[in-house]
Amino acid sequence: MSGASDWEAEAGNWIRWARAPGHDSYWYYRDGFFDQLVPPPGVLTLEIGCGEGRVTRDLRDRGHRVVGIDTSPTLLRYARDADPGGRYLTGDGMGLPFPDATFDLAVTYNSLMDMDDMPAAVGEAARVLMPGGRFAVSVTHPVNDAGTFSSREPTAPFVISGSYLGRRRFEGTFGRGELTMTFRGWCYPLEDYARALEGAGFVIERIREPAATDAAVAAGGEAQHRWRRVPLFLQMLARKG
Repeated sequence: MSGASDWEAEAGNWIRWARAPGHDSYWYYRDGFFDQLVPPPGVLTLEIGCGEGRVTRDLRDRGHRVVGIDTSPTLLRYARDADPGGRYLTGDGMGLPFPDATFDLAVTYNSLMDMDDMPAAVGEAARVLMPGGRFAVSVTHPVNDAGTFSSREPTAPFVISGSYLGRRRFEGTFGRGELTMTFRGWCYPLEDYARALEGAGFVIERIREPAATDAAVAAGGEAQHRWRRVPLFLQMLARKG
């Protein structure tokens, strides 16, 4: 996924982070993504940037035949251990090791913004999809990437002090309880994602900006109400023309 060395260096932290039930936003946003963006199971689904495999396992449990691909050998080892019957392969999203038109669905759940050449990764997703195939995407919302709340108060102002526009490097270390994780990737405005999809021959069918769910607010306290005013994620479904 490029940033391969970043994810391999953080693999132990990510496994603990991702596998602690209810620990991060995935547990509260995944159902909306699967229910509203991901098409029903078809021929074969590809998850690009599968990491330790939680999205692939959830797709499997919803009836998909899935191939997961990632660059981190440690994360892939844990994915295979958790799902011995699954297919988890080593590979880079910017150069997928599959023939043209292999899949009818590709999924990138919060991995596309980690790749050093996002448009190339979108182009590769288009290449390996069959005509009419779908591409389901979740990324950190570009507005969220551009600013921050001034405090944890539910009514705290959201402030963009720099620029929303342009490609920018992101790095941040976050701690929750005893767990710490450093995330590294890239920030893009919405137009950059749209241009990448257009350039690869996709037609955008759905765009969603999910607000914090009741479960997220209940688990995270009053501060989570902020995420009912500003979206954490941008989610899109596109069809290959």
